[in-house]
Amino acid sequence: MVHDPARPHGPLGGSDAGADASTDDVLAAVGPRLRALRATSGRTLAQLAETTGISVSTLSRLESGQRRPALELLLPLARAHGVPLDELVGAPETGDPRIHLRPVTMHGQTIVPLSRGGGGLQAFKHLIEADVPPGEPDPRVHEGYEWLYVLRGRLRLVLGEHDLVLPAGEAAEFDTRTPHWFGRVGPGAVEFLSLFGRQGERMHVRAAPPGRLGA
Repeated sequence: MVHDPARPHGPLGGSDAGADASTDDVLAAVGPRLRALRATSGRTLAQLAETTGISVSTLSRLESGQRRPALELLLPLARAHGVPLDELVGAPETGDPRIHLRPVTMHGQTIVPLSRGGGGLQAFKHLIEADVPPGEPDPRVHEGYEWLYVLRGRLRLVLGEHDLVLPAGEAAEFDTRTPHWFGRVGPGAVEFLSLFGRQGERMHVRAAPPGRLGA
């Protein structure tokens, strides 16, 4: 997760300015939706903060539009409010089970939601292109449990005291209350799947030993 946002390009989305503007408009509407959902439930910011693990100040800034909503914030909020992630970002409902992919870019990644459930397991596809700088680790924590599976390239995963590298075909799972960060390593792009939730099947897990980064 690097700090310079990258525009979606390649097979996951277009790179035109109109797409960026559309994404900005969608994200700008998240705050009022969050405020309305909280008002409907009758919860205070303090109560919601206790449920999600997100600070009161961050919740307030999200609702007022002063904080850009990131995926790591929207996931626990969608779960807390019991709504699909699509509802928070204003995606139109469809009458069939197909997922209408809506790529977004944040922290140098193109992220494609592959599911739309708000209360259960949620799936995402991530792409970090080769021209995105690897960046310095900035571990974060939040409620939940996450599974990662690398499709191509090599993914660096910093998890607590561990600094790991997962090549294509390998997976990891961890409690997201452990400080974690992941980003690209090596000369090429990295593409991976993530599953976020509290339950699900365990995937094959292999952790690369420290020092693998230089391999």
